[in-house]
Amino acid sequence: MSETPPGGRGSPAGGLVALRAQLNEQVAKVVLGQSHVVDATLIAIAVGGHLLLEGPPGVAKTLLCRSLAAALSLRSTRIQFTPDLMPGDVTGSLIYDAKTALFQFREGPVFTNLLLADEINRTPPKSQAALLEAMEERQVSVEGSPRPLPEPFCVTATQNPIEYEGTYPLPEAQLDRFLVKLAVGLPEREEEIGILARHAAGFDPSDLAATGIKPVAGPADLAAAVAAVREVRVSPEVAGYIVDLCRATRQSPSLRLGVSPRGATALQATSRAWAWLAGRDYVTPDDVKALARPTLRHRIQLRPEAEMEGAVPDGVLDAVLATVPVPR
Repeated sequence: MSETPPGGRGSPAGGLVALRAQLNEQVAKVVLGQSHVVDATLIAIAVGGHLLLEGPPGVAKTLLCRSLAAALSLRSTRIQFTPDLMPGDVTGSLIYDAKTALFQFREGPVFTNLLLADEINRTPPKSQAALLEAMEERQVSVEGSPRPLPEPFCVTATQNPIEYEGTYPLPEAQLDRFLVKLAVGLPEREEEIGILARHAAGFDPSDLAATGIKPVAGPADLAAAVAAVREVRVSPEVAGYIVDLCRATRQSPSLRLGVSPRGATALQATSRAWAWLAGRDYVTPDDVKALARPTLRHRIQLRPEAEMEGAVPDGVLDAVLATVPVPR
C-alpha cells in the first residue's frame, strides 16, 4: 500500500483522492511515518470494515487513532482490553434507577465512530466476542433488545506480537471480521529524529489541539466517499483473478486453512477502495496485488510443519501471487 495516486477525480468533500492528501497532511502534524495506516483507515471506512494493527508498544498506535478521529470529525473512544474486562464493559448494560424504579440502558464505549480496541488479545474470548455483533451487524443486543451503533463505525484493534504468547489468541471467526491486518513497525531513522525534535520543542501527545490539527471532513463527506467507492467497476476478468487467488490458498501445501469466500469479497472491496484512492473508477490486477497481503494474511493458517520450516503468511501469499496467472 505504497502507491502514490495520480491526480484523481472528485472534490475535497466527496472524493477520497483529495481527502487522502489532506488527511495525511493533518495526521503528520502529530504522527510521523504511518501513512499506510491512514490509507487503511480510509479504505476501511469507505467499505464499512475494521482494522487490526500489530506492532510493538510505543509506535503511536493510540495517538494515530485519536489524530485520525480529530481530522475526520469523528467521535473516538478507547477500550483497554485486560483479563478482567467484562462484555458489559464494552457494550453497555442496564442500570437500575431507584428514582424511576426502572432499568436504564447505559451505553458502553462501543457507541462511537472510531473505536480503538487496545491489545484485544489480552482479554478472555467471552469479552472478545462482545465485539462480534458490533463489527458484523453494526448493533449490540442487551437483554434481547438490539441497539444500533452510530455511522460510520470502525474498530481499530491492536495486538502486541511480543506479548502474544500466553494471552488469548483471536479465534478465526473474529479475525475474519477484520477487513485488513497491518504491521505497524518502528519509524525510520530520520522520522525518529523528527519525533525527538518535536518532543524537545514541547510536543504534548495528550493535547491534540495544540498541534494545530484541523478537521478536513465529516460524516457526510465520508458517506459521499462510500457512495463513490461503490461505483468503482470490477471486470469479470479481475473478479475471476480474485477468486483464483483465494482458491489457490486453499490448495497450498503450506496452509491448513485457506481464504474463505468472505475473504474474497473483502479483497474485492479493498481493491475497489484502493482504485478510488488512485483516482480510477475501475479495478486493475495491480490493485488486487497491492491489497492481497493486508486483506488476506490474517485469514490463512499455516500447517505446523510449515511453521517449523520458517514459513510465514506473507511468504505463502507471495508464492500464490507468483503462480496465479494475471489477466490482461
